[in-house]
Amino acid sequence: MKKLLLLSLSLFVFSALQGQSHSHGGAQPITYPDIPGYKTLKADLHIHSVFSDGNVWPTIRVQEALREDLDAISLTEHLEYQPHLDDIPHPDRNRAYNLAMEEAKEHELIIVHGSEITRSAPEGHSNAVFITDANLLLNDKAEDAFAAAKAQNAFVFWNHPAWYAQSPEGNPILSDFQKERIKNGELHGIEVINSVDYAEESLALALEQNLTIMGTSDVHGLIDWDYTEKGKHRPITLVFAKDKSTASLQEALFAGRTVAAYNSILVGRAEYLKPLIKSSIIVEKATYIPKTTILKIELKNVSSGNLLFENQMPYTFYSNSPVFEIPAGGSYTLNVKTLEIKDGIELKLKALKAYSAPKEQAVISWDIAVE
Repeated sequence: MKKLLLLSLSLFVFSALQGQSHSHGGAQPITYPDIPGYKTLKADLHIHSVFSDGNVWPTIRVQEALREDLDAISLTEHLEYQPHLDDIPHPDRNRAYNLAMEEAKEHELIIVHGSEITRSAPEGHSNAVFITDANLLLNDKAEDAFAAAKAQNAFVFWNHPAWYAQSPEGNPILSDFQKERIKNGELHGIEVINSVDYAEESLALALEQNLTIMGTSDVHGLIDWDYTEKGKHRPITLVFAKDKSTASLQEALFAGRTVAAYNSILVGRAEYLKPLIKSSIIVEKATYIPKTTILKIELKNVSSGNLLFENQMPYTFYSNSPVFEIPAGGSYTLNVKTLEIKDGIELKLKALKAYSAPKEQAVISWDIAVE
């Protein structure tokens, strides 16, 4: 009996220790506000399952997206690279999409039909999304694969163009192949954020070639392992659509209405980046500290990204650094020395990790009425 009690106690202690060493919060809902005139859709259009070189079943990808409150995902399995084919033979390259659709049928998550065209440089890797049949993209020549995607009205974007395996310098190389695809209307977007990498050179190409700016996780393992346990949310593309529908999502991507988001980093054209940041910060209250000319402004960040700002006003701060961070979902109080009592001021801040061009950071203004 004593031995049994000792064994039970040992098992209890072991279980408790195991729980302590491995406990972590699971993935949390990702939140970004709508901007004037558009609904902000949170999309990850580059993910993998065991139907190419990923490590999970397609249903897991759906469940992860639901936990994070994403609006759209696409399982973009490699067409040509199939390392699990001996264990999971599937002559139909639409299989991962069909399984994800079945899992998501009772939810509002949009499952975008997609595949990855996987070639060596200079062709590189590209995702074709909003396709109708992945099997028709299986072609010996890369040119034929892109033409088949265009025939299905696919939105095609260039994956991780700065990937060192294809560009040892870590810089994207716009080859004659990509130039021809752009000219033919067969390449429409480019990843400026892939996994944990933000590539300024890819942003420069996006602006130069008028390509849609994309951010993706390119996840192969679990989102929890790769991001959540590290205190991050996955990289996503924020798509500014007319409504939450597959058609509106597709239209917005072709129109280039996007911002790539990865925690505190935001990358996009100024016309979408600035209203996104402005909508992310709510001015809750602005009052003077009694018997002073120090204006107390209470700010709240309603987005899932920490936002780092630098003062751009003629006024200086009292008891605040000119560079400050408002945490995701958190609040911050600014004390502004206005030198005289004012009815209102223009709060003008530079968002230090929000890029509208390489090394060009967005400056945002809020008109604040004093109570």
